[in-house]
Amino acid sequence: MTVCKEIKNFSRAHEHIADLFSMLALVLLFVTVWAVLEYHQALLEWWRHNMALNTVFLVAALVLDVFLILGFLAVGSARFGDDDDEKCFGTFRGRRSTLGKPFGAFRAWLHHMENVGKKHR
Repeated sequence: MTVCKEIKNFSRAHEHIADLFSMLALVLLFVTVWAVLEYHQALLEWWRHNMALNTVFLVAALVLDVFLILGFLAVGSARFGDDDDEKCFGTFRGRRSTLGKPFGAFRAWLHHMENVGKKHR
């Protein structure tokens, strides 16, 4: 059984834990925004002492933060969907399939978001 299927089965069986992960994602997002606004001066001073090394740390922290937020959201939203055969990590078609069309990438993204909305109602 794939990891995706295990996460779906677990979050469907324990919806309160899936709700907790959704709340953790939201809390982490707001804590990140708060921390950046509250400590931006101290962070900039720290960053100026050794720009090369500290830039690596900042980018790694940002990537980890985004990964955690998206991971929590994925676990929290895995309880939705009725079809067990649906693909686990499907993405929208993107700009390559709409090459040459004005606003093609936006249209593909909008279509994807409408389908996601229909699936999770």
